[in-house]
Amino acid sequence: MESPTILSREKESDVILVIKNLSFEIEGQPILKNISFSIQKNEIVALVGESGSGKSITALSLLGLEPQKHSKLTADRMDFRDIALNSFTTKDWEHLRGNTISMIFQEPQSSLNPSMRCGQQVLEVLHRHTRYAQKEKHALVIQAFEEVQLPDPERIFRSYPHELSGGQKQRVMIAMALICKPQLLIADEPTTALDVTVQKEIIELLKTLQRKTQMSILFISHDLGVVKQLAHKVLVMYQGEIQESGETKTIFNAPQNPYTKGLLFARPKINQRLQVLPTLADYKNKLFLPYDVSKKERLEFHKELYKKSPLLEVEGLEKKYEGRFNLFQKRKHFIAVQEIDFKLYPGETLGLVGESGCGKSTLAKALIYLDPPTSGSIRYKGMSIQNSGKRKLRALRKEVQFIFQDPFAALNPLKTIGEAVAEPLRIHRITVTKKETRARVLELLIQVGLSKEFYDRHPHELSGGQRQRAVIARALATEPKLIICDESVAALDISVQAQVLNLLNRLKRELGLSYLFISHDLSVVKFMSDRIMVMQEGRLVEFQEADSLYENPQNQYTKTLIAAIPS
Repeated sequence: MESPTILSREKESDVILVIKNLSFEIEGQPILKNISFSIQKNEIVALVGESGSGKSITALSLLGLEPQKHSKLTADRMDFRDIALNSFTTKDWEHLRGNTISMIFQEPQSSLNPSMRCGQQVLEVLHRHTRYAQKEKHALVIQAFEEVQLPDPERIFRSYPHELSGGQKQRVMIAMALICKPQLLIADEPTTALDVTVQKEIIELLKTLQRKTQMSILFISHDLGVVKQLAHKVLVMYQGEIQESGETKTIFNAPQNPYTKGLLFARPKINQRLQVLPTLADYKNKLFLPYDVSKKERLEFHKELYKKSPLLEVEGLEKKYEGRFNLFQKRKHFIAVQEIDFKLYPGETLGLVGESGCGKSTLAKALIYLDPPTSGSIRYKGMSIQNSGKRKLRALRKEVQFIFQDPFAALNPLKTIGEAVAEPLRIHRITVTKKETRARVLELLIQVGLSKEFYDRHPHELSGGQRQRAVIARALATEPKLIICDESVAALDISVQAQVLNLLNRLKRELGLSYLFISHDLSVVKFMSDRIMVMQEGRLVEFQEADSLYENPQNQYTKTLIAAIPS
């Protein structure tokens, strides 16, 4: 069956890309199934859907970058400016890529060559596609850096990727994609890994550049808030098929397809406090009954919560890093964390928000001496951690566990899920025999919603949400009291994110856990947290009860963060 197509409001001559009945399969397994859509000149079209729905493969096929081995791509039409892309040779694709059609990838850190200066990497595109003199090329790169609003373009030109922030690296990628003035820009999740304020800047930048250059954009994302701000039209994709397409306003205000309705249904809402987040499965099964937590209920819960003795007490914590030594200058220090004070109580979820580089992860590592603080005091269960020997630190790390941002990077690709979850059991000698260890691992897998079959699977055989559940199971293996969640749902789709957040809250209630929940997604932090700390440039600039923080922020930086949340 042919998928729905966005009907053109304009003349055929204004259509720059036409895709009709595009299908793609690998080893006989269908990945894309008869998808059809078109993009007009000077138009932004968003392609939304969960991981694995076929969004990125669709984008890669428009550049001839789809997997070639054991695969088959067919299409009735695959035309760019009346040129048939499905008849392109290797040389044709090389001329097209980065020139007429460009692409911005999701993760700038892995897209940029760490051993080359940023300016040289952008120059490579000009070397391939233009014949300007060297001096002119240098001037064009500096101009491109200025257009994407990079500060001090000459310094950026000479800098290596690791010397730039995440937002600056993404701007370099945008400059590289636009340097040859393409007619179509493909942006594949370009804001997913960015802070909410940087994300807003990048969205505004793309809109400005699109208006200025009159180019078209295919914007791929699972963030519906970002899509609503940016796109003229939306394509909703699920399991390799386009389920629904139309004007952005129509899709958001009057969605027709059940899957689209489910995606919108599962979004965390900033102005509502639900006890449990809705998921796509809830929508499909019509089982979800939203339960709003009243202010009175929340107040009574907090009254009991803060009667207890603190689990963790931090006073005057500071972390300094030594600067480079210079014979003729005094050694300078970089202060990553400055004079931090807070208490975390048993059963509490304490949120920590702030932009990249503000010191959130440094603080988290300092708390369990993975990266020891320079000064200040840390007390866990009333006992000082300072000057603790290896045995005491080992005991502390048994009770305080981490869940990291990228579940794929957190799991050893050579080990099965069962072996990964069993590792802390062996290290901390919680179980003795192999039979005992296996039984405990299976119990943990079931506890986080994974069946026994996952024991012998490897990480690459799991979805993103399943991998994160496995990481949570590993964190629970030592029966911790405190779990530090460091951007633990940032890489997940909205519906999968809801499942994992609900799981964390259920485990908190059942096992009496406490969380330090670190994130740059303020809507997620609000749902999870009892209180929230806001961090800027190594300092705590605001510390309030979660709902009060959003209703009445006191600090200007907090107000800026909240204002940047996509509506």
